[in-house]
Amino acid sequence: MQNSLDTLKSFTTVVADTGDFETLGAYAPQDATTNPSLILKALQKAEYTNLLDEAIAATADSGTTGEARIDLVIDHLLIGFGRKILEIVPGRVSTEVDARLSFDTDGTLAKARELIAPRAHSDQNRFDLGGRPSR
Repeated sequence: MQNSLDTLKSFTTVVADTGDFETLGAYAPQDATTNPSLILKALQKAEYTNLLDEAIAATADSGTTGEARIDLVIDHLLIGFGRKILEIVPGRVSTEVDARLSFDTDGTLAKARELIAPRAHSDQNRFDLGGRPSR
């Protein structure tokens, strides 16, 4: 007998909005989103701090400081979580961009191109972009 989730999956595409890889594995959604508040929650667990360390290390030689460096670390962190999520879900991962770009079409497109460019020719090109809540 099917449970409620299996029944739902037969009628629609299940998308998970979480940063917890264990939860993704347990519920096996088709797609997922990265949400900064959920990523922050996941970072409270020791098993996810390596992703933050990697994001900080990846931006160490960027030449950016202050808010620009923080924004760059956040971008790398969201992409890092997205990559790990792609190892779990068969579909797409939606990476949310800064909500301050909500009414700035050109700014949103520029940010999308910036985030997608490094993955354009990789096997991890299943990223979508949406609005990320501002800090």
